[in-house]
Amino acid sequence: MTTGNADGVDRRPGGRRPGQSGTKDAILVAAREQFAAKGYAGATFRGIAAEAGVDPALVRHFYGTKDQLFAATLHMPPEVLERLHEALDGPLGELGEAFARAYLGLWEDPETGAALKAMMRTALTTDEAAGLLRDFLQARIVERVAAQLGGDRTRLRAVLAATHVVGTAVARHVVRVEPIASLPFDDLVALLGPNLQRYLTGDLPDLPGAHPQHP
Repeated sequence: MTTGNADGVDRRPGGRRPGQSGTKDAILVAAREQFAAKGYAGATFRGIAAEAGVDPALVRHFYGTKDQLFAATLHMPPEVLERLHEALDGPLGELGEAFARAYLGLWEDPETGAALKAMMRTALTTDEAAGLLRDFLQARIVERVAAQLGGDRTRLRAVLAATHVVGTAVARHVVRVEPIASLPFDDLVALLGPNLQRYLTGDLPDLPGAHPQHP
């Protein structure tokens, strides 16, 4: 309800934004802006709530966790992270195959695959989406793998594995490069797994440029 004033300007009473749909949309817009400005690690529920003009409890009510909220900004199904985290928490000696099977399996699934293709196409054509996706992969996938590895050049190893499997998914499902596009799924995993495992736990060439400042 609006109220009139002597100056002829309508004033709306303060409080919660009208309607759950409008509130969710406002939170999503604010989250996208906060993630873009501060990165995944720097954005907080409190800051997103302030940007959206809502209570922080509403952010958690509608979107649950920070991972789920970020996934929503990129139209990424929440189960993507859940399934990846399950695979990454497995035995270190089987991590390469588990990572390949979990990530590529998400692309094979009709529901999650369609969402991942849409997300990747957006990231490939929009700087903002690319930056959000890059920051998220580094904060939630690369750092998680690196922390599990131990040893030398852990972050480099994690990035090599992640970029290999992401590139394979794009070649198979977005660009559709043959014979990768039509290769049976289990065959693709069998081919990819050992390479990922070598990146993660095998010997890497002792090259000057392969010793970045990150461990």
